[in-house]
Amino acid sequence: MSMIDTVRGDMVAAMKAKDKKKKEVLSGLLQELKNYEINNRVELDDATAGNVVLKMIKQLNETISLTPADRVDAIEDAKLEISILSDYAPKLMSEDEIKEVVKEVLAELELENPTVKEKGKIMKTLMPKVKGKADGKLVNEVLATFFA
Repeated sequence: MSMIDTVRGDMVAAMKAKDKKKKEVLSGLLQELKNYEINNRVELDDATAGNVVLKMIKQLNETISLTPADRVDAIEDAKLEISILSDYAPKLMSEDEIKEVVKEVLAELELENPTVKEKGKIMKTLMPKVKGKADGKLVNEVLATFFA
C-alpha cells in the first residue's frame, strides 16, 4: 500500500472520528504528496514520500523557532501538526548509527586523522549514504567531532 493510500485512509478515519485537526493535517500532507508527483512527473515511492514528510516537519520546526513566544496558540498548533506528521515520517538514524557510517566513510577514504580541509571530500561520500535516513545538521555535528 502506497503512502498516498495510507494517508487517504487515515484521513477518512479522522473524518469519521470528527477529528478536524488531524483531517486538516492529513489533507495537507496528501496535497503535498500529490503535488510532488505532478510536479516531478513520477510515481511516489515510500522513500521519496518520507522525504516530503520530513520537509514539512522541518518547515513546521522553522515556524516554531521564528514565532514569537507570546503566540502560544500558533506554537502549540505547529507542535500538534508535527506530532501527527511524525507518524508518517521515516525513522531517522541515531547519533551512534551516524558515527558508524562516518567511520566507514573515513576508512573507505583512508583517512585516519581527518582535517577540516578534507570535510568537503568526506561529505561528498557520506551524504549519499545517509540521505533521507538522517538529519543533515546532526550528520554535520557528528562529523565535526572527528576532526583533529
